[in-house]
Amino acid sequence: MLANHVLFLDGEALVIDKPAGLPVDRPRDGSLSLENHLDGLTFGFKRWPVPVHRLDRDTSGCLLLSRNPKAHAKLQQAFEQGLVRKRYLAVLDGVVEGESGLIDLALAKVSTIETGWRMVGDPLGAKGSKPSRTAWRVLEIKDGRSFVEFLPETGRTHQIRVHAAEALGAAVVGDPIYGKGEGATLLHAAELTVPRVGKEPIIAKAPLPERFVAAGFSEQ
Repeated sequence: MLANHVLFLDGEALVIDKPAGLPVDRPRDGSLSLENHLDGLTFGFKRWPVPVHRLDRDTSGCLLLSRNPKAHAKLQQAFEQGLVRKRYLAVLDGVVEGESGLIDLALAKVSTIETGWRMVGDPLGAKGSKPSRTAWRVLEIKDGRSFVEFLPETGRTHQIRVHAAEALGAAVVGDPIYGKGEGATLLHAAELTVPRVGKEPIIAKAPLPERFVAAGFSEQ
């Protein structure tokens, strides 16, 4: 029950700790998605909450939902204006050079009949690509893997996954598109902060999942 995964709740908004493997949007194959759980996340309201942003199916952690249309518009605006602070944790399949930095690599969507669509880095910022920036910091190196904190300044599709694979040269462990796709995907939306005019900010923190601990990593 996702009602047990609530990290923040008030009259405007709801933040849940989305489990890995649960898609936000309904898959084409008709399998279960967030929509199947919304009836249990009303908490006294008649309306179902609505996701304000997206997390990939295999990414766990902080997912913001609005509880009414007016709040939804305000929260979406905060994302569009770059006011939302997001913190991600990931284990990368390789040893990253350096301790920290800022990745400034535009992203573009490409599609082929054989492999479907994916995002790719576009250093020249060609037409159709979107500016994408991610700050990063290495937390730990262990057994040929890097435990890294990511602070995305923009919110592009697959941004952290592509920046890790292309800019840092080490894909997220378990990433089925940009990495080897072996085992669980070790990417987690750990913190979310959303400022609000005239109200306390939305602040949510999702604990590090067991799959990270099983892989030998934990926050100190």
